[in-house]
Amino acid sequence: MFIGVLTMSKFRVYVETIRLSTSKRFELIDITHKVEDIVRRSGIKNGMCLVFAPHATAAIVANEHERGLLQDILEAIHEHFPPEKPWKHNMIDDNAHAHVASAFIGADRVFPVLNGELVRGTWQNIFLVEMDGPRSIRQVMVMVIGEAQ
Repeated sequence: MFIGVLTMSKFRVYVETIRLSTSKRFELIDITHKVEDIVRRSGIKNGMCLVFAPHATAAIVANEHERGLLQDILEAIHEHFPPEKPWKHNMIDDNAHAHVASAFIGADRVFPVLNGELVRGTWQNIFLVEMDGPRSIRQVMVMVIGEAQ
């Protein structure tokens, strides 16, 4: 096991927000290239990248961008968190399924940044998961932290 200390004389934090709209109640939107562009603009050589959806009815996932798999993911979300279930929160608002799903799936993912590039698996793309759409405005905060180039 390696235990070490990273000394950073040029520590930097860079933040950008991706703004987008959604068109369906349930939807996966691939934001991979936007996140990668932000990492490149950040000037961070080595560190980490937080991708965070500041919404209680959306989530962030990393997985393969393949049409059948994307449908499978959406169907699984619908199956495990059905909108038609008599959720107690639905007495206030008709989106309890999205709140519960977001709590289980998670609103963020963290990726390494090495040599100025976002590190992700060969088949890993980054998606915003919309579960309470359509929405005219959804935001995803991308925060890159680490050693400046």
